[in-house]
Amino acid sequence: MDYNEVLAAARECIGPYCKACPVCNGRACGNAMPGPGCKYPGNVAARNFDKWQEICVNMDTLVPNVTPDISFELFGHTFKAPVFAAPLGSLDMHYGPKHTDFTYNSILIKAAYEYGILALTGDGVNPEIMKASAVDMAAVGGMGIPTIKPWNKEAVFEKLDFLKDKNIFAAAMDVDGAGLPFLKAMNPNAGSKSVEEMREIINYAGRPFIIKGIMTPAGAQKAVDAGASAIVVSNHGGRVQGAVPSTAEVLPSIVKQVKGKITILVDGGIRSGVDIFRAIALGADAVLIGRPVLTAIYGAGEEGFRVYMDKILGELKSTMTMCGAATLADITADKIWMP
Repeated sequence: MDYNEVLAAARECIGPYCKACPVCNGRACGNAMPGPGCKYPGNVAARNFDKWQEICVNMDTLVPNVTPDISFELFGHTFKAPVFAAPLGSLDMHYGPKHTDFTYNSILIKAAYEYGILALTGDGVNPEIMKASAVDMAAVGGMGIPTIKPWNKEAVFEKLDFLKDKNIFAAAMDVDGAGLPFLKAMNPNAGSKSVEEMREIINYAGRPFIIKGIMTPAGAQKAVDAGASAIVVSNHGGRVQGAVPSTAEVLPSIVKQVKGKITILVDGGIRSGVDIFRAIALGADAVLIGRPVLTAIYGAGEEGFRVYMDKILGELKSTMTMCGAATLADITADKIWMP
């Protein structure tokens, strides 16, 4: 099965909001909600995609002829590539009834582990979603990262207790979910978290902890101050707060602020191996990819996942070869051109 066949199969079972487009660029879905869109003006996904495309790569083939090494180390473990599956939720509502959060996460966790990378999974109003993901991760040696919503402290601690019991590799929190109505309705202390509250949560977790939803240098520094192991530069909170910049636009200033102090991941609009190269050249350590992975799994399950990952990692290696980068460390700022 090739990638076009995976997309064709996905179009038979996905939607009506997602169209399984040849390139997932945020235009066909726009501000369709429920669905993969976002709050007015509905351009967050499209802006994410477009800004990566404005960055060009600099070719240099007067270098030793070697096979690029794309292996990546995170929290003491070596992975096949600097690419991880981003967390997604409410699958049946947003993308069609073929999968629920339970069935999708179960496929994703196993497929990612067997491929040699990691899956981050989502959270939801139903607490069994995260628990089921943790059980599936435990079946593959705890290798996965559940992403917890910024619930009140008691709820977060209860979820972390479950992850500890299952010996899960790491935990994450998507702090940009703070504006979700079901969180705003909770009491006490659901939603936005102070640095002190995050520090208490991270200390309680007792394992590597990722804060997802960072969009400013100040926010990145707060994550460092709270003791996070990594951040994800992500504007998916743009689904509930429109008119936000792309992740490509804010990444350089965040890198300038915290590079070397914390691992930097970036999410949003990354669709190809060339995009991965661009992100690393801008200073990210690794990337997260969500919607295209989902489309691939809707189209062909674990095989669809492998087909998509083979495609983008092949593109990454090809770009490294053409730009004279033998390893990820060689993908430096001089390898790209920006207007």
